[in-house]
Amino acid sequence: MTTRNHARPAGTEQDREPIRDRGPGVGVDPLGERLVAAREAKGIDLLRAERETKIRRAYLAALERGDYASLPGGVYVRGFLRNYAQYLGVDPDEAVAQWHRETPAEVPEPAIVVPRPLLAPRKGLVLTSGVVAGVVVTLVVLAILAYIGFQLVRYIEPPTLTVVQPPTAVTEVAEDTTTYALRGTTITGGLVTIEAPGRDPLNITAAGDGTWLVTVELRRGKNQFDVSAVDPKTGKAAEHPVRLLITVPFSPVVAPTLTVDSPPDGATFQNGAIPVAGHATDATTVNVAVAYVGRAPGEAPAASAAPTPASPAPIDVTPADDGSFATNLDLTAGRWTLTIAAKSGQGRTTTLTRNVTVVYQGVNLVVDVKGGRAWLKVWVDGVVSKTTGSGGLVVNDGRTLTFSGLTSVEVRTGNAGVTSFTLNGTSLGLLGKGGSPETWLFKPPDPPKRTDRA
Repeated sequence: MTTRNHARPAGTEQDREPIRDRGPGVGVDPLGERLVAAREAKGIDLLRAERETKIRRAYLAALERGDYASLPGGVYVRGFLRNYAQYLGVDPDEAVAQWHRETPAEVPEPAIVVPRPLLAPRKGLVLTSGVVAGVVVTLVVLAILAYIGFQLVRYIEPPTLTVVQPPTAVTEVAEDTTTYALRGTTITGGLVTIEAPGRDPLNITAAGDGTWLVTVELRRGKNQFDVSAVDPKTGKAAEHPVRLLITVPFSPVVAPTLTVDSPPDGATFQNGAIPVAGHATDATTVNVAVAYVGRAPGEAPAASAAPTPASPAPIDVTPADDGSFATNLDLTAGRWTLTIAAKSGQGRTTTLTRNVTVVYQGVNLVVDVKGGRAWLKVWVDGVVSKTTGSGGLVVNDGRTLTFSGLTSVEVRTGNAGVTSFTLNGTSLGLLGKGGSPETWLFKPPDPPKRTDRA
């Protein structure tokens, strides 16, 4: 008879008959039925028993069926049975003894297979206030570090600068082109500066995506533009500014164009230094000629024998590559007409005129030392000039000094033969002989007067 023959199905006639021929303990219910009865008396199901005893439910069911062959072996059956009986309130020693009585000695024990222990269910992540606070602090620290790193990179690196239009650094456009749109990219908010010789710089702020656009004026010939960029937050400039050359071709038979920026027509100057500047295209030379027109308003009448002020000699100026030109004129008091003429290589000429008035305010005296050295002492409006000081000043050959006063300038020279004077734009030349000391008072409109001041 096998072990399975002892595990009788419940509810049959055989189950209800008394167990016969069991030796000691005859009349006692089978061990499995006792375990089932004890468990049901406690109101426990096999699932709960498994959870609380840590014995697999299949093994517990086998014990209750008396199916000991389904268990790992005698050693484990004995351990399971003792623990389960104690758990159900059954005497463990009696249960083990009954198991031995019900188990035939001739049935070999199966090979021992170590059962896999029940693993406690893995706990999930529990979000506590401490965990949440730690995560928040970690994220804040990472954000701060990322921001600091970004700022360090920005402060270390200069801004980038690219020009996408024109596509090349040297470009030639159509002959009738007068403007051109420059486009490019840099950093967001970068300050882009466009510089061209003879023109005011153009400043543009890049858009949010770093793009910038500016329209520049083109003149006939070569137009040079230097493009640079600065990061206003760091003050760093782009490492590689861009130079552009845009050429507007012109026909060789076209007459030159001419613009005069200075002086404006009708301007009045309080000294004789007149700046002449402008721009000419298709021109190889710009000529500036000056003609005296008459006395300035309010100017004292000249003596009848006084000669008409001489006009300076004409000046020829060569325009720069971009067509700009500049020179200076030294004129005496009076009204003057300036004639500016741009001439092409083919003889074409374009002419503009400017009328200016020179009215000197007070006394403007230029002292030139030529041909030797001279000791000078000067009084401006009756006070010793700081230029020479009370002890005088030794002036070397070729040096020029200028003195300006409200009413008078008085000069003591130790060598009148090398000291020449220009008063309010009028050259007076030398006023004495070589090697002789002399003192002269200049007080317009009176003529220069020799004095005995030492």
